[in-house]
Amino acid sequence: MAQDDNEAEKPKLDIGGALRFNYNLSSWKEGQKKRGGDFGYDIFRINAKGSYKDIFLNVEYRLYSESFGGGFLKQGWVGYNFNDQDQIQVGLTQVPFGLQQYNSHNWFFNISYYVGLEDDHDMGIKYMHDSEDFQYQFAFFKNAEELRFGSNTEVSPSRYSYDIAGRNKEINQFNGKFIYKFGKNKNHQIGTSVQYGGIYNIDTEETGDHHGFALHYEYLGEKWNVKAQGMIIEHNPATPDTVNSNVLKFAAYGAPYEVAADFNMYTLAVSRKIPVEIGPISNLEFYNDFGFMDKSEDTFEDSFMNVTGVLVTAGQIYTYIDYAAGYNHSWLGGNFVDDFSVGNSDAKWEARFNINIGYYF
Repeated sequence: MAQDDNEAEKPKLDIGGALRFNYNLSSWKEGQKKRGGDFGYDIFRINAKGSYKDIFLNVEYRLYSESFGGGFLKQGWVGYNFNDQDQIQVGLTQVPFGLQQYNSHNWFFNISYYVGLEDDHDMGIKYMHDSEDFQYQFAFFKNAEELRFGSNTEVSPSRYSYDIAGRNKEINQFNGKFIYKFGKNKNHQIGTSVQYGGIYNIDTEETGDHHGFALHYEYLGEKWNVKAQGMIIEHNPATPDTVNSNVLKFAAYGAPYEVAADFNMYTLAVSRKIPVEIGPISNLEFYNDFGFMDKSEDTFEDSFMNVTGVLVTAGQIYTYIDYAAGYNHSWLGGNFVDDFSVGNSDAKWEARFNINIGYYF
């Protein structure tokens, strides 16, 4: 028995990761269409999970190409388990707002990701409780990932999740989230999320604010999964009088773009798993993920996104085959600069056929 206790108290470390490649063919890229699309490197990532008694570690570092931001930390925190239901995390941890971990099933995520509202990670401290009937989380985030630590430096765009950038910085954000689980197997989950924080402007040296509210529902069936969500988001930056406060810069993957300061967002994502035995293929998950960004400014054009696809599971290889369509979407045929803010009244739906092949270890 003493030997077993000693084994349980030894530090543990598990190393994993993934190597992914990507093929894409985009409707708005004439040269690419003439070539029949392009196939190349996506990412190499390393994951580490460690534990000692009730203390644990979770880290993920990603290496993209230089044009997509290069290498950066996706997440990284240390934590402590008080018991089986309660824990605390400190570091670059996921913001408890909306459906988690993802509000989507596809490789592109949903439109919520592109405005910093899906799988977002910030620097702070988070308390989590998860029991049979309830889950709740409370968190304080000092700021988004900070890499430069200067007095008046802008945040680096080399990051995984979208955050406020340019001459504004996210500071002192509070989050709360509550989920009620019900049904025979507790596979229905309905919840609400709130967040409030500051926006520090480098030029005026004053602090505005931002706040958000979300209602969300998820059905976690054996084969079916349904995610539905509505959000109300408002930003009030303390910008100079010469700067349009209806628009903010957000950044990730090495480049910034504009996002409307105020908007409502509605998303619906549905998937169906089909077990199969086709050589090494054991499962097919078909899905459709839809998102609508309803901008508050009347002169702005709204943004849409829809992804239809299938996830193919074959041992350690996961392949996403997606047809992603967007309207006033920076990553789907837009001009990248202001699609999520002012938009383009002459925009048309554009689409990208994408195959992402990843070996996960």
